[in-house]
Amino acid sequence: MGEDYIPIIADGNEADLAAVPMPDALPILPLRNTVLFPGVVMPITVGRKKSLELIREAYADNRLIGTIAQKEGKIEDPTKEDMYQVGTMAEILKILEMPDGSTSVVIQGKRRFKVLDIFQEDPYFRALVVPTPEDLPDTHSREFDAVISTLKELAGKIVAGGADIPAEAQFALKNIENSTFLINFLCNNSNVTCDERQELLELDSIRSRGGKLITHLVKEVQVIELKQDIQNKVKTDMDQQQREYLLHQQMKTIQDELGGNPLEQEIEEFRVRADEKQWSKEIAEIFYKELDKLQRLNPAAGEYSVQSGYVEMLLDLPWGECSEDNFNMDHAEEVLDADHYGLEKVKDRILEHLAVLKLKGDMKSPILCLYGPPGVGKTSLGKSIAKSLDREYVRMSLGGLHDESEIRGHRRTYIGAMPGRIIQNIKKAGTSNPVFILDEIDKISNDFHGDPASALLEVLDPEQNATFHDNYLDIDYDLSKVMFIATANSLSSLHPALRDRMELIDVSGYLVEEKIEIAKRHLLPRQIENHGLNTEDVLIDDKAIEAIIDRYTRESGVRLLDKMMAKLCRRIAKKVAFGNEYNKAVSVDDLKEYLGTSVYTKELYEGNEYAGVVTGLAWTAVGGEILYIETSINKGNGKLTLTGNLGEVMKESAMIAMQYLRAHAEEFDIDPKILDKWNVHVHVPEGAIPKDGPSAGITMATALASSFTQRKVKKNIAMTGEITLRGKVLPVGGIKEKILAAKRSGVKEIILSEDNKKDIEDIKELYIQGLKFHYVRNISDVLSVALLKSKVDNAISFKE
Repeated sequence: MGEDYIPIIADGNEADLAAVPMPDALPILPLRNTVLFPGVVMPITVGRKKSLELIREAYADNRLIGTIAQKEGKIEDPTKEDMYQVGTMAEILKILEMPDGSTSVVIQGKRRFKVLDIFQEDPYFRALVVPTPEDLPDTHSREFDAVISTLKELAGKIVAGGADIPAEAQFALKNIENSTFLINFLCNNSNVTCDERQELLELDSIRSRGGKLITHLVKEVQVIELKQDIQNKVKTDMDQQQREYLLHQQMKTIQDELGGNPLEQEIEEFRVRADEKQWSKEIAEIFYKELDKLQRLNPAAGEYSVQSGYVEMLLDLPWGECSEDNFNMDHAEEVLDADHYGLEKVKDRILEHLAVLKLKGDMKSPILCLYGPPGVGKTSLGKSIAKSLDREYVRMSLGGLHDESEIRGHRRTYIGAMPGRIIQNIKKAGTSNPVFILDEIDKISNDFHGDPASALLEVLDPEQNATFHDNYLDIDYDLSKVMFIATANSLSSLHPALRDRMELIDVSGYLVEEKIEIAKRHLLPRQIENHGLNTEDVLIDDKAIEAIIDRYTRESGVRLLDKMMAKLCRRIAKKVAFGNEYNKAVSVDDLKEYLGTSVYTKELYEGNEYAGVVTGLAWTAVGGEILYIETSINKGNGKLTLTGNLGEVMKESAMIAMQYLRAHAEEFDIDPKILDKWNVHVHVPEGAIPKDGPSAGITMATALASSFTQRKVKKNIAMTGEITLRGKVLPVGGIKEKILAAKRSGVKEIILSEDNKKDIEDIKELYIQGLKFHYVRNISDVLSVALLKSKVDNAISFKE
């Protein structure tokens, strides 16, 4: 669709246009990229279906149409708002069907008009119009004669300058005698924009139109003269070798006319930016030295882009630029409490650090390492710290990182060299004191590319990171003001030297009560918003949330709980979208419909109905778990068999327990002969899952002792601890996670090493409510607490 401007022609025999009658209503033809002036004849190409219908009907009627220019030529289907209000009535002189299938129409402008109202849009526009009077000048006026003379002179210069004017137009210029038509003709043919032509058309005074046109023609003449001047400066007799020199000279001349060489402008821009930097004298000297080197390089050389990138990196880094900290401690506490429920120990440590930073002002930031199972909010704590301090926040994931250059960067001698990710993130932050999260620091690996963990030693040492050396920069950068916070799931895979440089903060799992509050305050509102629901669409009470936690999740964090909330909201969103009726108050009974069959049962504790079955406590990367150790005995030669996909540490614990019972058999009323004539099979269920760790020593010993004495283990009791050959019970880690697992499973009593008593004292009373703890020193204490006095009803007889 469209009417495109084609080469203009003119009719030198102008009629008395003011006398041409104008109907009250005209069909309107929108014009793209051109404006028609009274008296001018020009062809246009008609492509729009509406326009073709308009042309054919008007040609069959009185041949009169109204032409109005579009405000935007790119619009294919204009509305009345897309057209100007002043146009030109035209007469259709001829319709030409072109060989390529297009239609050309020759029209002549007659009179100007103004649109009163467009009362029809289909099949084409029709408008009520009123003629606009022309203020004709006094043709004998000396001033007007000067305007006409100037226009002819300027038009002649444009033609002589080689402007793209059709041969017909050049011929017509010499034969036009009517002054008004000359002005309209030049308006139609001058090299001005469509908007400027429309401004000329809307001028009622012919003399004003001529004066305005002179302004445009003068600019056009100046452009032509400037081109000629540039060509004259470089014009010379030359052969093929001189041609390339000429082109370079022309380019240089054009650049000088436009304000200078862009490469020189870039260098100058670098200097201006450098003057605004707050860097030290040493760094300033290095920068200007590198900038001078860049200025001497040939832009076509491959080294130029490398040097330019390096200079720009120096400018982009925030040397000494720090954001102002917000040391409102009440605000910081409010932010931490609002974003994270629980984690009191962690939040207290963070507030302590902020308090010291507020008092001292320039304290070197210690490196905090938050470790704990997934989904407990380690990474999001960093965002809250940045928010409370009004600092920038950046995060760098270290999971799977195996290339040292990712930390220290590449030397600029290598192709594709770039800074390390530490410097890149500082550049991204825009300040030298952001809160910087080093995520998954325990999952760094190494290969032939180097050891990234060792490269982090300089970053995470408060005594060294003030002079962190990046290979790409080759300049020491001060990282001492950055607040680094690392996160890890397990400390066992953490580089020992890294572990020594960081302050470890245990972010353990949540209680059921804490998870309920987190779900109500954070998880459910976020999922309701993410799924396009309103708060009144999903109403869920504490009992239903607790049922979701117990039956559908088994974790220390809340990541799976968040997924369950998302699943619940999806099911409800589907009902809302289909307009189905549903119970907005989600109860425990509704969970099966929304979340499916329960994945877990609340009471995992199975009881100890048989001798040799003991409940132990274990720590995993996703929190604490309970596990069962089962033993069975049969006549043989004293062989010990271990199954259940056990690791080396657990196998050794079983062997130590067995050896201890052999050495102290009489102390536990075990006939030593039995140990040599009965085989023992120790099994830990769920053999497909690998199990290892120093937490099952006393559990193994209790299971073996229970089998050989045929005394059952007390109900609802669990234990964790390691043993030695002397029978001493050693303390173990992960106490809080193990207690959470025990409480979830319905365990009432827990046996621990006496050295773990301090860990229990650090736990809030709410965590251990309803639990009874037995602190033991040796195996004898364990067995006296764990085993019942009487034997099982169906006790095995060890008699020959």
